[in-house]
Amino acid sequence: MVRPFWKSRKRGEKTMAKVFFTREITPEKVVKLYEMAGKELTGKVAVKLHSGEKGNQNFLGPDFWRPVIEKVGGTVVECNTAYDGARNTTEKHRLLMKEHGWDRYFDVDLMDAEGPDLELSIPNGKMIKKNFVGKNMANYDSMLVLSHFKGHPMGGYGGALKQLSIGCASSFGKAYIHGAGVPEEKWTADHDSFLESMADAASSVVEYFKGNIVYVNVMKNMSVDCDCCSVAEDPCMKDIGILVSLDPIAIDQACIDLVYAATDDPGQKHFLERVESRNGVHTIEAAAALGYGSREYELVTVE
Repeated sequence: MVRPFWKSRKRGEKTMAKVFFTREITPEKVVKLYEMAGKELTGKVAVKLHSGEKGNQNFLGPDFWRPVIEKVGGTVVECNTAYDGARNTTEKHRLLMKEHGWDRYFDVDLMDAEGPDLELSIPNGKMIKKNFVGKNMANYDSMLVLSHFKGHPMGGYGGALKQLSIGCASSFGKAYIHGAGVPEEKWTADHDSFLESMADAASSVVEYFKGNIVYVNVMKNMSVDCDCCSVAEDPCMKDIGILVSLDPIAIDQACIDLVYAATDDPGQKHFLERVESRNGVHTIEAAAALGYGSREYELVTVE
């Protein structure tokens, strides 16, 4: 079992990242925890979320996210995929986002709808030294990252770090990350190198927004499969709760710790098999090594 990184902060210790947590999963609680995080997102706010692959039954839709998106006055942003499906071209992706109701309440921006991509430098990257994101990212001053925490066929799990990396990457950028810098090897690259490339890419988005990001992870509908799967397993674990933080590494580590703590959940073993068989925690390890967050955090439970 992986050692949990949660601990209480003692008097005199350096302040750790706070992760606010509630077991009550409602749109209103998302707003409450966002407010408790104490970071007002200003200027033009990009709201990065998962639009949901066609046929997927587990993604969190516009009605759930609506109050917090309206709270920040944000624009829903997405990027096209690097695999076949209903989201790999701008035309198809826009149609699906309309079908899923995203444009019913919000302005929607496919950031890589038109090239050229915005290239972000990663001077300290372990595997990749540049990241390719949708060029429209340049139109935003801050970002709200809304993540549905669940399993993932390749990454083991999907949370804030995946949203920052694969989620913000353009279609080409996704292939570049998957291939650890060699897009042509997007499905055949060394697996840990792919995970480390995700950590590298995420760092470039954190650096781009200079700390003007708030992260929300919702542990609901927890399937071993991602929202990118058109044919996904039904959820195997019970819903756990909502987490909000200003630290993308701490919030993902907290989610992993909560899964390990759910020893009475009959679906825990199946979920952890997905995480562990893909070495999913290595993304968190690689991100922490780059220094843009911490695996140690203070969990603040909210009723």
